[in-house]
Amino acid sequence: MTEPKWKHDGVQVIPADTLDSSTAGKTAGMNRATAIDFARAGAQKLWAGTVHIHPGAKTGAHHHGPLESVIYVVRGRARMRWGDNLEFVAEAGPGDFIFVPPYVPHQEINAKEDETLECVLVRSDGQAVAINLDIEPAEKPENVKWIDPIHRH
Repeated sequence: MTEPKWKHDGVQVIPADTLDSSTAGKTAGMNRATAIDFARAGAQKLWAGTVHIHPGAKTGAHHHGPLESVIYVVRGRARMRWGDNLEFVAEAGPGDFIFVPPYVPHQEINAKEDETLECVLVRSDGQAVAINLDIEPAEKPENVKWIDPIHRH
């Protein structure tokens, strides 16, 4: 008897306790765990997982090569720094999305001293890519408020 179509090649549920914390491209100051990638789920065009940043911790400066990244803040307060010298800064809280374009040097910071920052990450390729950079942060980052290009008012 033939297996029904999509039984093993359809929807996959990845339980929280089965995420892979041995993600390639480790970045100082953050713990990533892979939920979906090519190796684990056969994803061809995306990588998804979680990141936890301990209270008050800062990641090392890094970028993700040609990949686009989306960060969804689940709990805590994320402070993002970016630019050639990490000279720009913005913050995001629970329910906020952060978009990081390809090759943008950036650093994630847990803006809270008493709470772990918990986020969900999605990248535009089935492999995890993180390229660590040796960048000295600027003394006084410029605070940049994101303005939705559709609703500029």
